[in-house]
Amino acid sequence: MAKASMINREKKRAKTVKKYAAKRMALKAVIKNLDSSDEERWEAQIKLQKQPRDACSSRQVRRCALTGRPHAVYRRFGLARTKLREAAMRGDIPGLVKSSW
Repeated sequence: MAKASMINREKKRAKTVKKYAAKRMALKAVIKNLDSSDEERWEAQIKLQKQPRDACSSRQVRRCALTGRPHAVYRRFGLARTKLREAAMRGDIPGLVKSSW
């Protein structure tokens, strides 16, 4: 089980990303637009840099929905490999079976 503070930190990051998403997209559009002047692009870069560090979506860490484990989490299921295996063995995930050959 992960520490509660780490799980809460990730929830806070997700909230911050959602809050600043539209503003970040607008600023990035100005920066990528070659028709905008150099001053506008420079101002947009400065504003983007002044936003909170956690506003960037790449800082989010995928965690297991049950345990909060940060490593070996399958995107499709939202579970860590150990909990995914346990759920598959119980038959909780339809269509997922243990492979054997």
